[in-house]
Amino acid sequence: MKEKESKKEKVDSQTRIFDIFRELIPYIVIIIVVILIRSFIVTPVRVKGDSMYPYLKDGEVLILNKLDKSYKRFDIVVASVYDGSQIIKRVIGLPGETVAYKDCKLYINGEEVEDFVDECITNDFSLQDLYNYEIIPEGYYFVMGDNRLVSLDSRRPEIGLISESKIEGSIAIRLYPFNRFGRLK
Repeated sequence: MKEKESKKEKVDSQTRIFDIFRELIPYIVIIIVVILIRSFIVTPVRVKGDSMYPYLKDGEVLILNKLDKSYKRFDIVVASVYDGSQIIKRVIGLPGETVAYKDCKLYINGEEVEDFVDECITNDFSLQDLYNYEIIPEGYYFVMGDNRLVSLDSRRPEIGLISESKIEGSIAIRLYPFNRFGRLK
């Protein structure tokens, strides 16, 4: 009799453990899916500093799209730099292009392009002056912050041209503050 009760308790205990595990499976799956999405598809990033002011402000939370690797001029991207930190900047020059700024005007391949920044706050430079390159090498991008006076970007040798492998993705959505929530242009 005691033996039957002991076997029954053992079976009941195993059944309870199985039931608990079965109830946890959906939560475990959800956690795994969230981790995979955050690691490989989208993740939040926080703006630090004023280099993209006034378009992006310090403390804003953005959604980084890790899947889109087709960067176009004026896209906002997040890139890893020399010290392992992240920068949020705007793509100005694409691979195979020349970039110059003269008299407050942006020139790509020698032709004036309407810049995203309206104010005349960018000192004159050229890709040739900065890095002795005729064109941006394949697989690299020239990036700048919107607040050109304080931005640590491709004009500075410690940042330089950004390798495509260092670009983590592009930004398309502002998540926070909620009163500025929405797609970025």
